Amino acid sequence: MAAEKGNRRRTPAKTSKKASSPQAAAADGIVTSPGAASPGAAEAAETPIIEASPPTPPATAASHTPDAPAVDNAPSAAETEASADAAAAAPTQPGTEHVPTEASGGDLPTSGSTAGASATAGAAALDLSLSANQNSAATPTAPDAAQQAASDFRPVIGRIPVLDVTPALPDHLWPAKAVVGEVVEFGATAFREGHDLIGTQLLLTDPSGTTTAHRLSPGAPGLDRWEGLVRVDAEGDYTFRVRAFADDWATWQHAAEIKVPAGIDVELMFQIGAGLASLAADQPERSEDARARLSAAARTLLDDERSLEERAAVISDETVSALLADIPLASLESFSDERTLRVERRRAGVGSWYEFFPRSEGAVKNADGSWQSGTFRTAARRLEGVAAMGFDVLYLPPIHPIGHAFRKGPNNTMNPGPHDPGSPWAIGSAEGGHDAIHPDLGTVEDFQFFLAEAKKYGIEVALDFALQASPDHPWVTEHPEWFTTLPDGTIAYAENPPKKYQDIYPINFDNDPEGIRQEALRVLRHWIDLGVHIFRVDNPHTKPLDFWEWIMHEVRQTHPDIVFLAEAFTRPAMLQGLAKVGFQQSYSYFTWRNTKEELEEFFQSISHETSDFLRPNLFVNTPDILTEYLQFGGPSAYTIRAALAATAAPVWGVYSGFELFENVARPGAEENIDNEKYEYKQRDFAAAEQAGASLGLYLGLLNKIRREHPALQQLRNLTLHASDDDSILVYSKFLDGAFTEDGTTDRILVVANVDPHSVRETTVHLDTTAFGIPQGAAYEVTDLVTGDTYTWGDHNYVRLDAFSHPVHIFEAKEIRR
Repeated sequence: MAAEKGNRRRTPAKTSKKASSPQAAAADGIVTSPGAASPGAAEAAETPIIEASPPTPPATAASHTPDAPAVDNAPSAAETEASADAAAAAPTQPGTEHVPTEASGGDLPTSGSTAGASATAGAAALDLSLSANQNSAATPTAPDAAQQAASDFRPVIGRIPVLDVTPALPDHLWPAKAVVGEVVEFGATAFREGHDLIGTQLLLTDPSGTTTAHRLSPGAPGLDRWEGLVRVDAEGDYTFRVRAFADDWATWQHAAEIKVPAGIDVELMFQIGAGLASLAADQPERSEDARARLSAAARTLLDDERSLEERAAVISDETVSALLADIPLASLESFSDERTLRVERRRAGVGSWYEFFPRSEGAVKNADGSWQSGTFRTAARRLEGVAAMGFDVLYLPPIHPIGHAFRKGPNNTMNPGPHDPGSPWAIGSAEGGHDAIHPDLGTVEDFQFFLAEAKKYGIEVALDFALQASPDHPWVTEHPEWFTTLPDGTIAYAENPPKKYQDIYPINFDNDPEGIRQEALRVLRHWIDLGVHIFRVDNPHTKPLDFWEWIMHEVRQTHPDIVFLAEAFTRPAMLQGLAKVGFQQSYSYFTWRNTKEELEEFFQSISHETSDFLRPNLFVNTPDILTEYLQFGGPSAYTIRAALAATAAPVWGVYSGFELFENVARPGAEENIDNEKYEYKQRDFAAAEQAGASLGLYLGLLNKIRREHPALQQLRNLTLHASDDDSILVYSKFLDGAFTEDGTTDRILVVANVDPHSVRETTVHLDTTAFGIPQGAAYEVTDLVTGDTYTWGDHNYVRLDAFSHPVHIFEAKEIRR
């Protein structure tokens, strides 16, 4: 199912265009603001509507289906009435109650259903004697105790089942997620017995309380799935439910399309259709023009002086069909449970991240081997270069005082020199803890200067939040209960075998859970008050999930715009659990997914299987991670990984030095030698660019493409395509013009050679309907990196040289004739 959904073009949900009457809104229990635009709809000017529930047509209107013989097996009106009379006259067994049956024309009364009244009113309107509900009202005898107990049961399911409503988390414990401007697919499985047709609507209430109705469309044939796309444009909690109903006009239309051409029950079908059209014309929420058009359709159907062709033309009249699709004749309506969609600010799901160590930016090595640390003032000079590459989030590793006990030396050694700065993650010393700034970096005023300078370049600063302590941290003496004391009296240090972190004490969250919760919240609020609204959380998977749920909740109460990125390189259950309880973003397995098969599985997963709650941040490298692919793939590998990360998800990231192809690993480790975690690092970015040894310009181009193409700013819209080569990966990202600011449809097609050591030639096979182009049609693709333009179709030849141009990033456009 997931693969099928991911490879099928999805269309916008149709938002109802007519304003509802207050009476209809009240009847449906929906808060509306007549005349007010909805920030949740794709077309902002459209107004909330509610559809009335007209009478159900007689059962004869849907007695045949396309795959059934065109023979009328339905009882006539007289036969039905006689059957009902007989049933009413029949003796009632003691202790039983007569229940209207389908044969007698009755409907079981159900919660939320208007079926009984609707059917009776429909019969009267059509002058047909289908009154079985009235004629079968035999007086029941008093039930015994067991039967009385049974009669108290109310089915969970509605008259028309509405199941598997999405977006939703599998366990429904927390709300699904989206960000402002995101296009979300809403869906439900809805069906009914027999062959009568149904319709479905999404009823979406935005944070201001305005409700809009969006017609859902059938999904893949035979699966009873209904789907629709809606762009959510307001920050806050949306609520939604799905309404299913018997679509009386569509049911009649379907039967009439079969019966009338076959000469079966022609006049009866015209009478039924005329009655339905008249009912629709009487609905006050319709416009005068619509009511007049429907009344005319009813007259045409009943006018036996007109030709058969003229009367039958009403069946397929597109105008009439559109009017009855916008505001359907609905009965037997049922509703799903209400669900919540939490919509967060755009930066929670869209952004280009860059990481650097402020102490390295502007650091100077003295003649005696000592270093003068970079500061926030010197690091601010690097902001222009970061902005030139198009990054809009700058992540800083911990900026706090660093402990001296067990300080690590170069390459994680235990013998530091007198001038080695230590790991920033060994937080805390006599100068302070998590709420302090390392004296070498400057003061609080210097930090605020840095934040202000970043803002001038359109960059938001993210701060590391690492809940751990060096042996010198004030917490160790003030709150020893926050750590784990071993039997020999020592405090346990951090380990991630085979790695050991003797300079870091992990927190014990069970000795004093309330105390550590309050302290963590105090620290976060301290930095929030200084202007930090994004936090990258170090190793959250080593802390209890309930702790994070509490922290997320408390922060959200006062600062709903805060974004937390989970550095969760861990098992799927924990990684996903962190996202469910509130983390806005997460690191992912992307760094280790390198082959075509691995990447296809990964991209399908993040865009369609976990996208309701998990937003992956596709970092290409980190100070801890230098994969074999990058170690041995050369500049081609760096180009490929950057292109994939920048186009497959709306959030991606780069650690400084990536653009310089820093690919030498410490022997036996998957991280850079002379790692910046343990020492200062001087880099000459300008010299590298002049020498042609920098990927900086390419990174800038990728971010420019991302800004200019809204399809790349969406998570849920990736579709995989096929190629004949095991190393040629193909995917597209599509955004219909209904959801873009200027109304222009955006189509991006990525064709990547994921083998950094070869030249590949192959044929790619595209489902062009996935990006809005009819199958078999010709269209133009323009490479957004080289500017080359080609005419393509469903099957196309490509040649990708990993050493010069390993990835096509195409913009596809229809050819206008």
